Amino acid sequence: MEPLSQVSEEKQEIQKQEIDATVYLNFMKSHCCYDVIPTSCKLVIFDTTLQVKKAFFALVANGLRAAPLWDSKLQKFVGMLTITDFINILHCYYKSPMVQMYGLESHRIETWRDVYLKYPNHLLVSISPDASLFDAIYSLLRHKIHRLPIIDPESGNVLHILTHKRILKFLHLFGKKLPRPVFLQRQIQELGIGTFRNIATVQQTATLYDALSIFVERRVSALPVVDEQGRVVALYSRFDVINLAAQKIYNNLDMSMREAIHRRSCYVEGVIKCHADETLETIIDRIVKAEVHRLVLVDKADVVKGIVSLSDLLQAMVLTPAGIDALVS
Repeated sequence: MEPLSQVSEEKQEIQKQEIDATVYLNFMKSHCCYDVIPTSCKLVIFDTTLQVKKAFFALVANGLRAAPLWDSKLQKFVGMLTITDFINILHCYYKSPMVQMYGLESHRIETWRDVYLKYPNHLLVSISPDASLFDAIYSLLRHKIHRLPIIDPESGNVLHILTHKRILKFLHLFGKKLPRPVFLQRQIQELGIGTFRNIATVQQTATLYDALSIFVERRVSALPVVDEQGRVVALYSRFDVINLAAQKIYNNLDMSMREAIHRRSCYVEGVIKCHADETLETIIDRIVKAEVHRLVLVDKADVVKGIVSLSDLLQAMVLTPAGIDALVS
């Protein structure tokens, strides 16, 4: 039989770890969405009668990834126009470099929503500025969305578009004043953080249209571009696709991924990677400092073995301690 003192110490250690695990959970529950709204930021709103082509050019011109949609007839916000919509339009209407994409050139936003979504009453997922950041994280992960409009319930105005990136940065900045949870020092493979099976990748010899097909079918936000040995050579994200509008080359989706990467208008650093034996704290620091949305998990030969996303990190740090797995379909 174990001495009572040893049993007591083990019990205290278990209780301490349980308290540690809920540090971020309690922090998020004690702060509201209003707390993360910046003093100054850019917000663009589109009327659903605007032409799709003009809307995407406006996103590019303002350096934005999404915009709330306002329906003048209904006098309310009805959804979001995102880069995913642009990808879906390109994938849906593209035929060949010789054929003009009628849908992109002529459709209004409302027409595209009716045709593609096939249910015009699609509800907009939003949140109140008084709601907790815990509720915001749950909404983002549960609905598998990357943009959550904060809407004032009294005026009906959109105050800000909340993202995983903004929330994690807020936690990383102010979380330094909190007790350090024990799990921060554990390896991500031990914690099971990330996606390690059936990883969506694209060969550098594949076409840009092939990549768009994977975006649509797999509903991923970025694709590791790999060589014949499966080694990662670049990362092509949905945000890269919107630059096709800026360069006006969206009518040529038959180019190879190698060429598409080369023709990106902005300078892009090498792929931000991580390894399975690195600690959660190291991973968080790297993803926040690099200001990226995911890390590519590789082995020693740079072969892709997984993806660690912002969703994975917020799930592990905030929702898992509450016994909630919002990432499960």
